[in-house]
Amino acid sequence: MKLYAFDGADASLDLLPLAARRALDHAGCKLSLEGFRSLPIADREQLVRLGSQDAVDVTLVTGIALRGKPAPERIPPRFDPSPVAPGDDLLAALGDTRPIPPASWSALSPLDRYALLKVARGKSPERLAPAYAEIVGQSAFSSHVSPTGGVRMVGVGGKQPTLRRAEAESRVVMNAEAFERVSQASAPKGDVLGTARVAAIMAAKRTSELIPLCHPLSLTKVDVALSLDAAASAVHVEVTVECFDRTGVEMEALTAASVASLTVYDMLKAFDRGMEIGPTRLLQKSGGRSGDFQA
Repeated sequence: MKLYAFDGADASLDLLPLAARRALDHAGCKLSLEGFRSLPIADREQLVRLGSQDAVDVTLVTGIALRGKPAPERIPPRFDPSPVAPGDDLLAALGDTRPIPPASWSALSPLDRYALLKVARGKSPERLAPAYAEIVGQSAFSSHVSPTGGVRMVGVGGKQPTLRRAEAESRVVMNAEAFERVSQASAPKGDVLGTARVAAIMAAKRTSELIPLCHPLSLTKVDVALSLDAAASAVHVEVTVECFDRTGVEMEALTAASVASLTVYDMLKAFDRGMEIGPTRLLQKSGGRSGDFQA
């Protein structure tokens, strides 16, 4: 149940919170404050909970609203603003001193976006500054920063799953003795390339456990190719990762390539502790709102 401090509503629900207003707007019900107060506290709490969810159950909302006295006025349903970018009217109301980059706007919940626009279009412009501070705040400078300044995992529940693909590469350059060991498959620790390949796949699947703000993803493909470059005495790593999800797999591909290189180092370090790893870089990605990338 989401209540905003700037909105003035508290757990007593003597006022009509923005979350409840959003639920009623989706259902096309204009319920007066008197009608809202006439409802049992359990019904008022349910309206707030329904309006706090990403998808509003309009059937439940309508059923609750119709129990209000006086009954709600039926109006055309009003829905949430686009998650892609804030509208010109909201940006104009906020002004240059209160920016909302598209990435920060998309990271907000549907209720947060609704609340900002509702306040901006309301009759109390003095509420807009505290609303912005509470909902956007420091996140205007990074979608991974919360309004109060702490780091957070970006919410992606409102995005539609799409095919995501990323390719990354890395490289391990070594001395002649170490390269001979890997090329002749004579390293004492065993199969260097085979072990590095398994390590890369494991790393891709566990990226969210290693990189703090990454989302756990259901990967559909992890392809790892390791090749030998005799002229440079190097092992070249290429990784392709795919999934059908709400966020990209760039970090999974990069993590897999990095761990493959580290595994090569670990298995050959007895012969060359001065091996150089890198560059490790993203080669390409596709899918998602940001579009495609090609190195």
